[in-house]
Amino acid sequence: MNEEMIKPYGDALNDGIVQLSFTLPVENSARAKKAAEIYLSRLNFENILVAHAGKIADNFTYFVVYARAIPSLDYSTVKASEVKIKKMDLFQINELIKTKINRKISVVGATIGTDAHTVGIDAIMNMKGYNHDYGLERYPEINAYNLGAQITCEELLKKALEVDADAILVSQTVTQKDAHIRNFTELIELLEAENVRNRFILVAGGPRVSHDLAVELGYDAGFGPETVPSEVASYLVNKIVERKGA
Repeated sequence: MNEEMIKPYGDALNDGIVQLSFTLPVENSARAKKAAEIYLSRLNFENILVAHAGKIADNFTYFVVYARAIPSLDYSTVKASEVKIKKMDLFQINELIKTKINRKISVVGATIGTDAHTVGIDAIMNMKGYNHDYGLERYPEINAYNLGAQITCEELLKKALEVDADAILVSQTVTQKDAHIRNFTELIELLEAENVRNRFILVAGGPRVSHDLAVELGYDAGFGPETVPSEVASYLVNKIVERKGA
């Protein structure tokens, strides 16, 4: 196999072995397991093994399946963008703010819409931070305003204008039926309608957020799972310095 052609790795390189989990709207039975096998065969899998099948509700069965993927991928054709970050620690970020921006910066964050989850925005903004990385509230040179969950776009914008925010951080955890995309879009449309889009650095975050998606929706950057606060802070501070020098 060409070294640029890749497949999933299980027991041996490029053997195509994967583990999948999914739910089918059928009662758990031998027939249901067979249906899971047939369905995966139509998705270009072979050597299919149903390792687990369990009832999660009436007429709903959850499956864990091992299988071998047939297709391979030419990795040389894969293109993707990512947030360009000059990674710094808390002390370097504060020093850059003091020497290059010459004032404290203000950041407003929230989970918008009906999404009641704060785990994402708290991980970035709360003082304790995430994964041994302090949140923005810990930075002496950053005024961080965490509005919490279920904040309307109007409320978020009002606060951002009130504190003359440099950046707005928006988190979305609930993604069923693309609710996150609708909420992200609603904020962009509000900012554009109020003619203030270019006033703020806009950052989107969440478990199904990529930089590509965020930019496509009109944001400056997107951060997904495992992002730590100093990565967001590094991006924001360098972006502000860049804009100041423009």
